[in-house]
Amino acid sequence: MLSRTADHLYWMSRYTERAENTARMLDVNYQTSLLPQSAEVAQLGWQGVLSISELRPAYFQKHDAITPEGVMEFMVKDESNPSSIVSCLKAARENARAVRGALTTESWETQNTTWLDVVRMLRQGEFERDPGQFFEWVKFRSHLSRGVTQGTMLQDEAYHFLRLGTFLERADNTARLVDVKFHAMNSEFFGGGTEEHQEYDFYHWSAILRSVSAFEVYRKVYRNVIKPERVAELLILRADMPRSLHASLVEVVNNLSKVANDQSAETLRRAGKLLAELQYGRVDEILATGLHAYLTQFLDRINELGMRVSQDFLVPTN
Repeated sequence: MLSRTADHLYWMSRYTERAENTARMLDVNYQTSLLPQSAEVAQLGWQGVLSISELRPAYFQKHDAITPEGVMEFMVKDESNPSSIVSCLKAARENARAVRGALTTESWETQNTTWLDVVRMLRQGEFERDPGQFFEWVKFRSHLSRGVTQGTMLQDEAYHFLRLGTFLERADNTARLVDVKFHAMNSEFFGGGTEEHQEYDFYHWSAILRSVSAFEVYRKVYRNVIKPERVAELLILRADMPRSLHASLVEVVNNLSKVANDQSAETLRRAGKLLAELQYGRVDEILATGLHAYLTQFLDRINELGMRVSQDFLVPTN
């Protein structure tokens, strides 16, 4: 496959997944902001949205203060923000348009219709009327894109580059989400405290789980109250949790092995080593050595994998 074609397919899927992840974060924060809470707690939530995407400096170039309206506008409609929903969907569509011949008709039409619809919806003010409904629509279109790809495309190199982009992006986002949300929790909230803190605990951890569609999964797996260490285990180490780091790395390694070439052996080795650490890791060991340090290192390694994939497959050789 031409490296240029692989590049477009890879980034099409990454941008689609990024739009969904942004919608998930904003949706949970928006729903949580409707609950009774102090102004400080609400502010922390919106700061977290920007921190997860490393967009605080870019945000403050355009806004004087962090407000719900400002963050939502910046993360949904601002085309100067490359991680906004509208920027991601536009980039996904442009990458799809560049390689229409490598996609099925259904895959292309899904991407194209998503872009045309989001432009219409934002122009007509549908986001402002019901943000929650808009975020659900973004998530649905991402699900549809993956489903159409899986259901109609030949499982050749094009398909594997699409999957590779999706799961590298998902691993990156889940790690950022867990890191920022755990880091934001005051240490006194862990292990009980006052009744007010316990109530905040429940809503906080529930929100994290709902942001990755894991609330019902948690109840099914653990059948007890929501505990931070169980949330960490579910989102990091459980191979049967679709958005966990472990599940994402299984897909990354599988798809990397399918597109392997003469220069990708080291990339595959590093991905396999990271997967092995997740397969045999234990949450008590991770927490004992420091969750923030563990996730920071994980993000560095995922970013390195992304760069190595670009070098091995996506950068045209002269």
